[in-house]
Parts: sequence; structure tokens; C-alpha cells
Amino acid sequence: MGFDTPAGTRGGRQPAGLLFRWGNKLMARRFRRKGGATFMGFNVLVLTTIGRKSGLERANPVGWFPGKDGSWLIVASANGAIGNPAWYYNIAAHPDQVQIELEGRKVPVMAEQLHGAEREQAWQQITTSAPRFAQYEKKTDRELPVIRLVPRSGAQPPHE
Repeated sequence: MGFDTPAGTRGGRQPAGLLFRWGNKLMARRFRRKGGATFMGFNVLVLTTIGRKSGLERANPVGWFPGKDGSWLIVASANGAIGNPAWYYNIAAHPDQVQIELEGRKVPVMAEQLHGAEREQAWQQITTSAPRFAQYEKKTDRELPVIRLVPRSGAQPPHE
């Protein structure tokens, strides 16, 4: 199974606009300078994807959770909006061209969307450690995608 989560029919307001993009750039720069950080109680990494339409690099700060075997889990929550965030579609288009930055390192990763029991187990871990995500899920009728990021061969995960 791939990246196949459709938009919902109801949801919160998805963060967007010029001010939001400016804020994302500012936060990404700050996290890069600090070599990783937390924001609102979340561990944060800078996710770099290739735009599915533009082909340009796109960087977004996102919260992450430790996955098994040194992987990272991220959620395409978009504040519980009707649609998935743009970075989700960028990853879907180029899952092998994803990079993360944290702890002062750039790590090339492969992205895979979790499904079924594997997603449920990860979702339980995420909502236990960050109850805010359970609230995002209540805002929308779409299933919030959980993405596992695994270091590409030769890359060492910094949180092991």
C-alpha cells in the first residue's frame, strides 16, 4: 500500500497563506541553527521534500516521534483539516527523495505510510505521548496519515 489517504468531507482550518509560509521558513531556520529543538512539547525535525508539481525543494518543520529500529514517525495532521498537507503529496510523489534535519545533521530517508495494525500501534503511541493529535483526529473524518521515515542505506539515525 502506498500514500493513498483521500481528503475528508469535514475538518478544521488548514494552516496556509503567506504568513504561514513565512513562519515555517523562520521556524525551519531556527531549528537548523539550534541543531534540533522542541516546539509546544514536540520534538521537531525539518522535513525536506521535492515539490510534486514544481520539482523544487520544500522544507517544513514537523513534530516527530521515535519509531522502531531507529525510524521517525510523523503525522500528516494539518491541524485536523479536510485535506492532507502539501508535504504529504510531495512525499507521495517522491518517497525516495526525502531528507530530514535534526541534531545538526542531514539524514536522507525513505518514507512509507503505515496502514492497518501497524498504523494503529503507531497512532496509539503518538496519541499517548501527544494527546493533541487525538484532538486533530476528532476535527476531521479523514484518517490522519502516519508516515515512517527510515534512514536510507549508509545513513545512521541520530536518535539511536
